[in-house]
Amino acid sequence: MALIEGCRHSLTLEIPAADVQAETEKAVETIRAKAHLPGFRPGKAPASLIRSRFQGDIRQEVVEKLVPRALQDATEKENLQIVSRAEYKDLKFAEDGSIKFTAEFEVAPEIELQEVRGLEVEYAEPVIENDDVEKRLAEMREQKAEFVNVDPRPIADGDHVLVDMESVSGTDGRIEQRDVNIEVGHSDTFSELSDALRGAEPGDEREAEITYPENYASEKLAGRTVRFKLTVKMIRRKELPELNDEFAQDLGDFQNIEELREEVRKQMFREREYMAQTAAKNALVDKLVDLHDFPVPESFVDQQVENTIESQLRSMAAQGADVSKIKVDWDKVRAAQGDRARREVKASLLLEKLADREAISVLQEEVDREVQRIAKQEREPVAATRKRLEENGAIRRIASRIRTEKTLNFLFENARKVAPATKSES
Repeated sequence: MALIEGCRHSLTLEIPAADVQAETEKAVETIRAKAHLPGFRPGKAPASLIRSRFQGDIRQEVVEKLVPRALQDATEKENLQIVSRAEYKDLKFAEDGSIKFTAEFEVAPEIELQEVRGLEVEYAEPVIENDDVEKRLAEMREQKAEFVNVDPRPIADGDHVLVDMESVSGTDGRIEQRDVNIEVGHSDTFSELSDALRGAEPGDEREAEITYPENYASEKLAGRTVRFKLTVKMIRRKELPELNDEFAQDLGDFQNIEELREEVRKQMFREREYMAQTAAKNALVDKLVDLHDFPVPESFVDQQVENTIESQLRSMAAQGADVSKIKVDWDKVRAAQGDRARREVKASLLLEKLADREAISVLQEEVDREVQRIAKQEREPVAATRKRLEENGAIRRIASRIRTEKTLNFLFENARKVAPATKSES
């Protein structure tokens, strides 16, 4: 056995002539049973004729049967765990009837896990101020706002105007948008729209030329300068509900506004706690990776890069991009993302090793709860969801994700938390 580089190994093997001969006889009989040769019924042609006519096919079948088996036997004897597709080189039938070949493959790395209890990490429980709660309540009021029609008059800042928009230049095709709500003078509204609409009244037509930023969400408009015709339909006034007991009762099972405030505080605490713990766990994983130096299979790195790119493409497709037109240069992508992917692979292997050492397992009820959550989200029977997830292999991925989450929790619970450094200290 030879170590080429990292996790890549090489084995030069020989399959005895007796094994090759026995497998050759089987291949001859298999081909003779199906071969159609002039003057012979299937299965009746002489073996010598089959050997001469189908020598290439016979050898191919012998190789496909014996070579993988020989490699498996050898790696089991060497106690090697192959994690990539083997590459066979210098394969030849020797004069003595044996088969000789060299196999190159990657194996799982040997990891000597360090002590991970007591790793230091910055973490502080979140504090929810009264102002934070009031800002969230203000957002909730905005979500419950109602728009009331206003009698025709000149449009002023603060008005919500319902308009129809139609492009007249600057695009490859016509863009039409009906009943667009524009808040005149708002910081999120294009100033060109506000300027065009001020002073107008329902029924008026105005034009506005808008230059969209390069990173605009719509690919059709990003970086373009488009002139629109605006048809004013109506002016509306936004009315916010009063922040009182009635508002709280309309939102759910709350008796008064104070109960709503307390629930908002708890919810904000849970949100910020999750974000703070996630940041701490990510920092701990970085420390875990830095503590250990071992090679990782390049096949794992390649797969990680592909998974990342495929995830990005799915996200772009969900936003309306035509991903079929995107040409991926995998060599450049791998060069750009290889180091990050390698760290992600190391982190995954280390977390798996830690879970094994600490006997962290996944309970069936934990998987069941996740299946039930997905079924509820997809609005389908639990049995149907489970069957679908089992068929596409998602059940295994769910269990793996739960185990990883529990392992991260173990890291966090056993870490030594220190107060985050202030800006002046850093």
